[in-house]
Amino acid sequence: MTAPLLEVRHVRKVYEGRARVVEAIGDLSFACAAGELVCIVGPSGAGKTTLLRCVAGLIAPTSGEVVLAGARVAGPPAGMAVVFQDYGRSLFPWLTVERNVALPLAAKQLPGPQVRRRARAALAEVGLGDVLAAYPWQLSGGMQQRVAIARAIAYEPKILVMDEPFAAVDAQSRADLEDLTRRLWQRHGVTVVFVTHDIDEAVYMGQRVLILSASPTTLIEDLAVDLPAERDQLTTRSSPRFAELRARVYAQIQRARQPRGAAVGPAPGAG
Repeated sequence: MTAPLLEVRHVRKVYEGRARVVEAIGDLSFACAAGELVCIVGPSGAGKTTLLRCVAGLIAPTSGEVVLAGARVAGPPAGMAVVFQDYGRSLFPWLTVERNVALPLAAKQLPGPQVRRRARAALAEVGLGDVLAAYPWQLSGGMQQRVAIARAIAYEPKILVMDEPFAAVDAQSRADLEDLTRRLWQRHGVTVVFVTHDIDEAVYMGQRVLILSASPTTLIEDLAVDLPAERDQLTTRSSPRFAELRARVYAQIQRARQPRGAAVGPAPGAG
């Protein structure tokens, strides 16, 4: 069997302060194969962002380990790109769109013409080939997030980690960005780990949905999403199987939030 590209092995994260100790992640393990699109969803405050920071090497777990391509993650890995929710902070307002996308390529020490070709090709892929000289602050929120995605794709990572990337944009932009991300994933074959608080988004986007418990976080269920590989916003979201999967995820999250023994009602819009 082929070894997983990403492994999270018994990761635990505890924050210690003067006044209290907070166990954000209890004992969490999962794996992602190369080329998978895996969504992670859980209750508010479930430690999803903490988990991604551990995966991205931005913080160290208290115990356990994250392994990428067979190597233990001890800092930001060279083969990983991250897209954050707050695109306003991840883009440099004093650089043009093209220079924002080209900036991470400096670490690869590529010749200037190659950097420009890759930056422009990535921007064309996300539908922004005509705004190379614009500045981020001149663009809408959805367009700014497309710039952030283009920057990640231009880097040609093995794995793309996305932390609630569409939470701050309007509903139509969100739907467009979901479809864009799936197209780029299929075209480039990159592994995607996508964290979201939106149940419908997790089911629509993913091949698998990892459902997390309330803090301290553990894995409740690793749910296979057996929807067609080709998806669209209207047909897929209207299908009976989509409703069944959505109801399953909703029920698990509600169960995680309830006191032990409390009843869990049906998902809104289900049955």
